[in-house]
Amino acid sequence: MDFYNYYSCNFYNYYSCISRKCIIDECSCSKVCRLPVHIGPFRATGPTELLSVNRIYVANFNENTVSVIDGATNAVIATIPVGVNPAGVAVNPLTNRIYVANRLSDNVSVIDGVTNTVIATVLVGDEAGDAGVNIATNVIYTANFNSLDLTEDVTVISGLTNTVIDTIIIPGLNLATGIDTNSLTNRIYVANFNFDTVSVIDGATNTLITNIPVQVNPFRLGINPDTNRIYVSNFTSNTVSVIDGVSNSVIDTVPVGITPGEVGVNTSTNTIYVPNRDSNNVSVISGLTNTVIATIPVGTNPNGVGVNPITNFIYVTNQDDNTVSVINGVTNIVIATIPVGARPFSVGVNP
Repeated sequence: MDFYNYYSCNFYNYYSCISRKCIIDECSCSKVCRLPVHIGPFRATGPTELLSVNRIYVANFNENTVSVIDGATNAVIATIPVGVNPAGVAVNPLTNRIYVANRLSDNVSVIDGVTNTVIATVLVGDEAGDAGVNIATNVIYTANFNSLDLTEDVTVISGLTNTVIDTIIIPGLNLATGIDTNSLTNRIYVANFNFDTVSVIDGATNTLITNIPVQVNPFRLGINPDTNRIYVSNFTSNTVSVIDGVSNSVIDTVPVGITPGEVGVNTSTNTIYVPNRDSNNVSVISGLTNTVIATIPVGTNPNGVGVNPITNFIYVTNQDDNTVSVINGVTNIVIATIPVGARPFSVGVNP
C-alpha cells in the first residue's frame, strides 16, 4: 500500500469509528471498528502498529510548555518544552503527531506522541496563533497574525517532511486568530478577527475561495465534518456563527456567554462546546437545533476546549486558575480539575 492510500484508508476508517458507524475496512477486510493511531516506528508506507490512545495536550501560554494528560487517570504524565507563547494545538491521530503553534517564536513544534518529545521545529509566518491539520492529506496549516504587515497568511506544512510547502496570502490586516480544517471536503477555514469574516481555502489548490461575513471579532473555529457545519466564536458579539460548508453562508447565530473562546465539537453526539472567558462557564450547543442546551460552570477565564468523541469527555482550560476542567458529556458536570502549567490557552485531543 502506498503512502497516500494508507492515509486515505485509515482516514475514512477513523471517521467511521468515531461516528459509531463501523463498516468493513476496505484495506484490511476487517470488521473490527478501531481507531488507527501511530504507536510504532514510522515508515514510508505508514505506521507499523495502530491502536487508540487517550491523551490531552494543553498549551501553557506563559510557561512555554505543553502538558500531556492521560485521559484514563486525569494525571499529567509529561511536560514538554516548546516555543514562546504556545497558542494553538492540532493533533493528527493517524500519525500520533501533535502540532503546536508558538506565537512569539514564529514556529511550530512537532511532538511525537509516543515519546512526548519535540522531533522538529518548523519556521512559519509572523505570530503563528493557531494550527489545524487535515488528517486525510497529512497537511498542517497555521494562522499567522502578521500584526505588522498589510496582509495575513496561512503557512502550509507537509506532515511527512515537516517542511513548509506553501504560503497562502489573505489580503488585508485581518488578524487571523483561528484556523481549522474539514478533512472530508479538504477545506480550510480562517477566522479574521479584525475583518469580521471567515476565509475559506481550497486545500487542493491552496487558493482563497471566498470570505464569509460573520459577527464581530471571530476568534476560533470548530468543525463537524459529518454535517459539514463550521462553528465560529465571535469574541465581541458573544455569539457563535453556524456556517453551512456547502453554501458558504451563515445559517444560524447562537447567543452564548461573554467573550467566547475556542470551539470544540463532538462528532459522535453532534454537540458543540464553547468556553466563555468572562462568564466562567461553557455553553453546550446542540448541532441539531443550534440552541444552547446547557451551561456548565468551570474555572476562571476559560478559553481552550478539546473533545474526546470516544469517551465523551470535554477538556476546558482555565487560564487564571492554571487548571483544566474535565466535563462528562452525558451529565454535563465537571468530574475533575487538573493542575497544569501557567495560563493554559489551547487544547488538542488524541482519542
